[in-house]
Amino acid sequence: GGKRRSGPEKRGQLVGCVSIEGRPKAVDSRRRFGDWEGDTVVSPGRRSGLVTMVDRKSGYTRIRKTASLKSATTIQAACRSLRDLPDALRRTMTLDNGKEFAEHEQLAEDLGLDIYFAKPYASWQRGTNEHTNGLLRQFFPKGTDFARISHRQVARAEQLLNERPRKRLGYRTTQEVLAKNMRCN
Repeated sequence: GGKRRSGPEKRGQLVGCVSIEGRPKAVDSRRRFGDWEGDTVVSPGRRSGLVTMVDRKSGYTRIRKTASLKSATTIQAACRSLRDLPDALRRTMTLDNGKEFAEHEQLAEDLGLDIYFAKPYASWQRGTNEHTNGLLRQFFPKGTDFARISHRQVARAEQLLNERPRKRLGYRTTQEVLAKNMRCN
């Protein structure tokens, strides 16, 4: 369970953030599993949304619905999403600078992740996640009110994304690539 506190924020910038420049070089190479990129996909008016997390190496995706984009709610959804994964698959998370990630320290503490932040307005620094969010829009077009979407619909979209063969994986699915790694550990 997370502690409730107001999001640490100062003049539009999140506090206690480590820049992507401090991220280990191993993350850039995509040679290991467990380095994640995270973001949100939001409803009009930012009333509700989805928290999306993508493993950089495999493209394996976890998606959770969140009733609000308040930091505590968003972080709880992210924690629920990755909690069942083995420690070896929870190394780093690279996020954008949205207010919904203000309580990132809770995510780091709950999951044992090192958290890094992309530079503002540099979405390409989380390109795997941006690409995945684009694929997710095939299921939930812009303008979708996520308050009207069921958890089951979100889980089905996640399943279909993870079962989609990817060219960069030799036409294997993200699920196949990750499952093979999990058997080896």
